[in-house]
Amino acid sequence: MHPLAQRIQQKEERALAKAITLAENNGEDKLELLKSIYPQQKGAHWIGITGSPGAGKSSLVNRLISFLRKKKMTVAVVAVDPTSPFSGGSILGDRVRMADHFTDPGVFIRSMGTRGSLGGLSRSTKETVRLMDAYGFDVILIETVGVGQSELDIMKLADSVAVVLNPGSGDVVQVFKAGIMEIADLFVVNKADMPGVPKLLAEIEAMLDLVKHDSPYRPPVVQTISTENKGLQELWESLLKHREYLEKSGEGKERKLSNLKREVMEVVQHEIYQQVWKQEQKNGFSWLADLESGTTDPYTAAEEILSKRMQPADGKQK
Repeated sequence: MHPLAQRIQQKEERALAKAITLAENNGEDKLELLKSIYPQQKGAHWIGITGSPGAGKSSLVNRLISFLRKKKMTVAVVAVDPTSPFSGGSILGDRVRMADHFTDPGVFIRSMGTRGSLGGLSRSTKETVRLMDAYGFDVILIETVGVGQSELDIMKLADSVAVVLNPGSGDVVQVFKAGIMEIADLFVVNKADMPGVPKLLAEIEAMLDLVKHDSPYRPPVVQTISTENKGLQELWESLLKHREYLEKSGEGKERKLSNLKREVMEVVQHEIYQQVWKQEQKNGFSWLADLESGTTDPYTAAEEILSKRMQPADGKQK
């Protein structure tokens, strides 16, 4: 067993932080660590919180943490921020809103950038959630970037996906266009003390009639005012009901199998890419001069790289 996995099993918070950094930086022994912690997972409730910027996701997560802590539940948070394509850095501003919980031993907050992932979630986000689950948190909240169509990646990770909207922002049309209506397990109308709530509720129900008309599960719509701690009990009860539905209907098992299949192929894709890149780097990208001169094209060069890797052990071409 990996040393960090042993320490995580003993609930060493510093070991968890080091393990997440190892996963983020793609350390050499990352796969050994992940293999070690996989059987240690405790079955935490993975909850995705998504929605457009300004909907109040971070404030809602902050108040939800307090609500769950009052119920004596331990909480881990992954707050994902967009990574700059120029500097490679992230502001990680969500941590500012959750500062109240930094000294609470029952709360662990980790901010991370998307690191160029178009899906809004980097591969290391999934690995971080697994590490948190192995540590033994009761609930893991994954707050995503909030950039429209890229939010669809959260459905490949979370057990329950809550889409946060607020009145007067025109969010519903954008959400419908992005396809998020189809992956939402729960809608949260935050800032429900603002004008325009009835109109927003009617729009959501109308969209659900179109998208979920033949589904046995219809996502509930919960109203919250996070700044006043209103609606948090209803939100939590809706999340628990969805988890119960997943277990009883068998949909939870189907989702898990689908996500595991996708995850295995993502690991394969990543590892092959790393190996090919290192090999071609070692060879000095021998095809680059031909590409520059126009004597070959990117597709032929890629085919040649693949054909070399697909040769059997005896060296004979298939």
